[in-house]
Amino acid sequence: MQEWASQLCENRQFGSKMTDSKYFTTTKKGEIFELKAELNSDKKEKKKEAVKKVIASMTVGKDVSALFPDVVNCMQTDNLELKKLVYLYLMNYAKSQPDMAIMAVNTFVKDCEDPNPLIRALAVRTMGCIRVDKITEYLCEPLRKCLKDEDPYVRKTAAVCVAKLHDINAQLVEDQGFLDTLKDLISDSNPMVVANAVAALSEIAESHPNSNLLDLNPQTINKLLTALNECTEWGQIFILDCLANYTPRDDRESQSICERVTPRLSHANSAVVLSAVKVLMKFMEMLPKDLDYYGTLLKKLAPPLVTLLSAEPELQYVALRNINLIVQRRPEILKHEMKVFFVKYNDPIYVKLEKLDIMIRLASQANIAQVLAELKEYATEVDVDFVRKAVRAIGRCAIKVEQSAERCVSTLLDLIQTKVNYVVQEAIVVIKDIFRKYPNKYESVIATLCENLDSLDEPEARAAMIWIVGEYAERIDNADELLESFLEGFHDESTQVQLQLLTAIVKLFLKKPTETQELVQQVLSLATQDSDNPDLRDRGYIYWRLLSTDPVAAKEVVLAEKPLISEETDLIEPTLLEELICHIGTLASVYHKPPSAFVEGSRGVQHKRLPGSAGSGESVESPDTGSAAGVSDAPPAVIPSQGDLLGDLLNLDLTPPATTGPPPPATSGMQLGAMDLLGGGLDSLPPIPLRTDTPQSPQIPHQSPSPPDYSPTELGGDLGGSSAMGAGFGAPPAAPAASFSAPVSGGLDDLFDLGGGVGMPMGAYSPPKTVWLPAMKGKGLEISGTFARRAGVIQMEMTLTNKAMSVMTDFAIQFNRNSFGLAPAGPLQVLTPLSPNQSIEVTLPLNTVGPVMKMDPLNNLQVAVKNNIDVFYFSCQYPISMLFVEDGKMERQVFLATWKDISNDNEAQFQIKDCHLSSDAASNKLQGSNIFTIAKRTVDGQDMLYQSTKLSNGIWVLAELRVQTGNPTFTVSLAQQTVWSNHCSDCAANY
Repeated sequence: MQEWASQLCENRQFGSKMTDSKYFTTTKKGEIFELKAELNSDKKEKKKEAVKKVIASMTVGKDVSALFPDVVNCMQTDNLELKKLVYLYLMNYAKSQPDMAIMAVNTFVKDCEDPNPLIRALAVRTMGCIRVDKITEYLCEPLRKCLKDEDPYVRKTAAVCVAKLHDINAQLVEDQGFLDTLKDLISDSNPMVVANAVAALSEIAESHPNSNLLDLNPQTINKLLTALNECTEWGQIFILDCLANYTPRDDRESQSICERVTPRLSHANSAVVLSAVKVLMKFMEMLPKDLDYYGTLLKKLAPPLVTLLSAEPELQYVALRNINLIVQRRPEILKHEMKVFFVKYNDPIYVKLEKLDIMIRLASQANIAQVLAELKEYATEVDVDFVRKAVRAIGRCAIKVEQSAERCVSTLLDLIQTKVNYVVQEAIVVIKDIFRKYPNKYESVIATLCENLDSLDEPEARAAMIWIVGEYAERIDNADELLESFLEGFHDESTQVQLQLLTAIVKLFLKKPTETQELVQQVLSLATQDSDNPDLRDRGYIYWRLLSTDPVAAKEVVLAEKPLISEETDLIEPTLLEELICHIGTLASVYHKPPSAFVEGSRGVQHKRLPGSAGSGESVESPDTGSAAGVSDAPPAVIPSQGDLLGDLLNLDLTPPATTGPPPPATSGMQLGAMDLLGGGLDSLPPIPLRTDTPQSPQIPHQSPSPPDYSPTELGGDLGGSSAMGAGFGAPPAAPAASFSAPVSGGLDDLFDLGGGVGMPMGAYSPPKTVWLPAMKGKGLEISGTFARRAGVIQMEMTLTNKAMSVMTDFAIQFNRNSFGLAPAGPLQVLTPLSPNQSIEVTLPLNTVGPVMKMDPLNNLQVAVKNNIDVFYFSCQYPISMLFVEDGKMERQVFLATWKDISNDNEAQFQIKDCHLSSDAASNKLQGSNIFTIAKRTVDGQDMLYQSTKLSNGIWVLAELRVQTGNPTFTVSLAQQTVWSNHCSDCAANY
């Protein structure tokens, strides 16, 4: 439709003697037949009149496709006006009549060689607009000639035609060499040809982001800058947008480009100004801030931006949205221009709100007085939405400029005194934020706020007031009465208010327990029993559990010191801001969203970055990315909860690993052979965090097994609960698992050094080294190793042996995701080349902060090692004792209370044979591996040791070890309050 409009406008230049409106009047039936007769008339004037009628009918939506052959016959004419009209008809109906459209090809080819450059350009433009595959092949030769035409008007039209043809048949354009011809046109002597060539190449490059069509270099940039001064305004925009994609080599080149682009800031067209601003904002990143020119450029950027605000409201809004981005990146540009953002009485609301936002961003100690005076004036306006924003803006100024906080609070109090309902409510909301930012400073105004309690009817304001009452309950004499008044209509309140009321009453109870016990019980009952909202119910259960278990711990949690709120909570995230700065003057800068968020298809998905900070948030690619087979299609298994993790630990194979070779790769979970461990393949899968169990309702009775037969004094305390209870306790048991009582042999004696391990007296157990990667599989590299825990650090101790004939260098290591998040704490340190027949000892420290994924078996570790020869994969199994942390000794009272709560179904029993140690020696040896003895008692000549340990992920395990004097077989019972299925045997395997 736009093409038709432009064509019709051009037709008016030929000066019709009468108005064309008559062609759009309603006509009688049988019109098509009359038009057909007129189109075949011998009189040129009658034929032209008929074509105009056809175009008019087509424009108003009538179907005149039946006249296609008759209109095509009119192409053979010397009358330029008639030819334009016929071409206009062809562009519209060629797609529905492709076979008939081919009839016009000969005329197009002939017109492309016409002496008149206007007709040549018209022919090639029309052929490009006819999106019919059958015609495109006939377009190539005429287009090739027009691209090298002597007239610049024809060349610039042909340049755009290449982009249109590429959209229809990209392969044809590449095969015919049109892209190379288009690149040559960038060196054309005519600036408009250069601009159109740049526009066409940019359009093609957007649809093919990976193609390097615009190979920008200093020579090309110089040509573009030369053409910039002479081409039309739209040509300037194309060139400036192209310049914005260039990254200068150094600050000198950047300054040179900025100097040549700066004159565009004074252009009358706002699109040219914004495109110039975009280029300058990008290249400024490379200029040193101490450079004189940098300060000069900042001063030059302000006037054109201010000038944009004198346009009509729609343009003002676009300019303000772009200025909002610029101010967030470089507020110093407009720091002295605050007054231009003051709101005018006749500004539309969308302009007012945008100006308000920019005013806050520019607020500083120097201008806060005039800003506050303006905002106070705005708060008395009649537009309710604008008044609300103005009141909130006062609060944001208080948070941003600390020196003005007192003046802002005073202004808000003045507004509260107006008793205008919505003003009061907004003021209370922002005062809550001021309390968060400046605790114990402005609480004297609370009494004034409480006076307006009855007038609050909006959820946000009610929630803010409830927060204030709960937070400062000790300063408000009738805080319980105030909160109780809200409680009367608890179920009618919004969720936001209910949650805030629950928390506020719990705070009040912790501050005044004797006076508010009934009130807290009432709100907990309402939240947990009478509410269908899961968030409210869960929060109620959490508070109930905290208060019933340990009020001291509850106080530490609920009344903990709160972090100060941020000065600017609505700033755009820095990476997104950088991308939006690169899109100034486009829809992305108006929406404040990247193009990929609202442009469908392949276009607009390129993420642009400013040159000074490009790559700062990107990870460096791992070496040798192409050496692996790719990523497995199977999705990783999700670890649903701590309980299920513990359950899977019980499935571990307790037989000792074979020492003749490495264990076979895992066959379930993620296939190691299909994973590029050092090539970035693992990065495609997100880390899987462990979830914690939901607290149990305090009202559900808990079935507790009878505790072991020992007196409370042996454990040194009463039978009550304790705040020191570790993670994982307090979750209700789920379906009971099968009973585990069969004796297990092999692997249970590792911690007693019965398997010939590399143990140390009073130290952690370390199994002997085994071959993980045989030389045959490692192309001459043999890796043997073991795991140890020394001074609280997990270590992977390896021996690297070169059995090949060449030197090995450039070692690196990477782990696959695993059950406990094991990951290298640093690079693999092989400082010297590994010569043939040489061995080297390497110790790699590990941590447990890596990504988590369930493995089978659970202690399986998949490893990739790279050197200058290849990437090698192997798997090994680490002893679970490596994960026992040093603070795993549980308090006696906690141990007893926990043991009482554990069901018999959550207990497993194992046997350790051929262990000739006394109970004391066994206790000492186990303590070296962070298994701590809590208590010991003797019954019928049998020593019973009660022990605890904690895994690195916070899971506690309790144990009872029975040692009969003279009997080399020990019995160990392991228990845990979380659901059991497979965890115990893994821990038992380390006894």
